[in-house]
Amino acid sequence: MFLSVSQLSIRYPGSAQSAVDGVSFGLSAGDIGVLIGPSGCGKTTLLRAVAGLERASAGSILLGGEVVSSAQTHTPAEQRRIGMVFQDYALFPHLDVARNVGFGLKHLGERERQERVREVLALVGLDGLQARHPHELSGGQQQRVALARALAPSPRLLLLDEPFSNLDVDLRERLAHEIRGILKAAGATALFVTHDQLEAFAIGDVIGVMHQGHLHQWDDAYALYHRPATRFVAEFIGHGVFAPAQIRLSGDEVVVNTPLGPLQDVEECPLPSAYEAGLCDVLLRADDIVHDDASAVKARIVRKAFRGSEFLYTLRLDSGETVMTHVPSHHNHAVGEWIGIRVAVDHVVTFERGAGAGAPPAPAVHRTPG
Repeated sequence: MFLSVSQLSIRYPGSAQSAVDGVSFGLSAGDIGVLIGPSGCGKTTLLRAVAGLERASAGSILLGGEVVSSAQTHTPAEQRRIGMVFQDYALFPHLDVARNVGFGLKHLGERERQERVREVLALVGLDGLQARHPHELSGGQQQRVALARALAPSPRLLLLDEPFSNLDVDLRERLAHEIRGILKAAGATALFVTHDQLEAFAIGDVIGVMHQGHLHQWDDAYALYHRPATRFVAEFIGHGVFAPAQIRLSGDEVVVNTPLGPLQDVEECPLPSAYEAGLCDVLLRADDIVHDDASAVKARIVRKAFRGSEFLYTLRLDSGETVMTHVPSHHNHAVGEWIGIRVAVDHVVTFERGAGAGAPPAPAVHRTPG
């Protein structure tokens, strides 16, 4: 691993609780990692520790096989050859684009510096704007200048702290895709902090979900969504709810009884013995619930959110349970209306009933449906 963080803890003086507590993960050269989580979860503190701006209380950070942080060792930030892109871009308003981008290239001769500036501006799609000043650029263009400036000295690692938070929502996701392409074209290794899941999914090869200083899971987006490592990850990623359920055997078949009826013929499911009396909470994602007017199960729409091609409906069953579903937007039902739904689950993710945020799911057993 090019970046290796092992059992890292960071505790501020006078604080009873670590801001980062026993975090371990690795990032391969050329990959983009993303740290995501709610405000105050420790993701920015962790990024600052990798940058060399925070000291490790315990554990270690290795960069290219070299220990740069531990309880005994601290390589200063300026010696780590790390580039940073900040939330506010931190561009110099009195300098034009060329001089902003070339700010960290003072060790090069004038001709070499100009060539490198032109090269990185071409990489970010801004070649020809060298003479503009930051106030003459759009927010997205300013973000690209900040990225070009960070890439110009060819850092070993690039760190990006909430770089799109000042941009409008539509631009953020599009720019995340574009910057992913830029970083890949540059062969850069990058670690990115955000609280926005769409940004994380758009830019990251691997994503870490943090909560209260702990890293709950470090995985690709598909695994976070479909195979969450803890109850917190299951709740935080995507749209879904937990419903009370009971797992039982019916002959040789495992059946999961839920408020929407039994889940049957699923590919992966825990055995009833995983829980006392088979009682558990089952994760039901919005894409596990299908709008079906012919279904005997009915639910009342209590909230609807228009998403362009679809609605996200929040529904309440007669039993009082709440579920969510994605429905094509031409199915425009009113709040308060009852609609038919059915459950369509491929694999079952369950947790101990009422378990805390750090609880792992029960292991699922692979079986062939039918």
